[in-house]
Amino acid sequence: MNLTELRGKNPEALNKELNELLKAQFGLRMQIATQQLSNTSQLKKVRRDIARVKTVMNLKGDK
Repeated sequence: MNLTELRGKNPEALNKELNELLKAQFGLRMQIATQQLSNTSQLKKVRRDIARVKTVMNLKGDK
């Protein structure tokens, strides 16, 4: 996910993206808990993407 493409999105698209990332994070956490996830670096990538989306939302003033 690119910061420039996030800045071009409208607030509704950012909220949708944030909800999708939060669902993905939950799914990855469940996979870790049940020891089904082999590539644990995916969780770190999703966490960083969530932070990027929240940062862009705060910069735009859309909370």
